[in-house]
Amino acid sequence: MPPALGSTLLLTLLLAIGLVFFLRAASKDRTTVVDVRTSRPPLEVLPALSDWLQQRGWQAQETDPDRRLLRFRGRVAASPVLAALLSLLGAVGAGCLGLVLRQLLPQLGWWPLGLVALGPLAGLIYRRRAERAESVELRLISHDGATGSALRLRAHRDELIALELELGPQLGLFSDGDLLKSPI
Repeated sequence: MPPALGSTLLLTLLLAIGLVFFLRAASKDRTTVVDVRTSRPPLEVLPALSDWLQQRGWQAQETDPDRRLLRFRGRVAASPVLAALLSLLGAVGAGCLGLVLRQLLPQLGWWPLGLVALGPLAGLIYRRRAERAESVELRLISHDGATGSALRLRAHRDELIALELELGPQLGLFSDGDLLKSPI
């Protein structure tokens, strides 16, 4: 085997491994818990949070006054653009592997290029793993007329970022700010 072909095979296999890890990362559960404080009373903050979540398509599932808990359910859809991109990347990667196999084993003919047909499988795997039911939990930790309210929010990271950006200034919400600083 010529050295150039060996390195091309290695790079093609690394491309396939990268695609697998990208698929795993794209459909990973990113549920996060954040403690949020506000100077406003809970009777003002909780209805505003509840209305905002319902406007975004979340449905109230459970209200437990004893545990001071509100739970909302929703269905998270996979991104069609990302599914198409992953299918394209899978097809290109499988085509590259087919070309390398064709060069390594010429007696196989052109059938290794049929691996391109496996490309849409990457998009299907992503769609299956990314579409799932999610929940948002709001738990009142403490409330005091002098210091305000403390809430513990448990939700998908992107939902918490949207909440902090959209409702933070309006309701005077503040947390440690790690969600907005993190590059991921």
